[in-house]
Amino acid sequence: MSHDRILRLHTVLDRTGLSRSTLYRKMQSGTFPRQVRIATRCTGWRESAVAAWMKNPMFFHVDDLPAE
Repeated sequence: MSHDRILRLHTVLDRTGLSRSTLYRKMQSGTFPRQVRIATRCTGWRESAVAAWMKNPMFFHVDDLPAE
């Protein structure tokens, strides 16, 4: 099993160029990867999932990601 870095919100916003509201709207519609829970009040995104979105943001859908 390979290790996948977890990116925090600020890093994801910097890498994608999205605003916070756009990011959450895209997550709601399934066109951006879902967050993963790190701790009780702490979440982040898998770096591989963000990279997959960045390869083809217009046609990305979470159902295209491999099952975890």
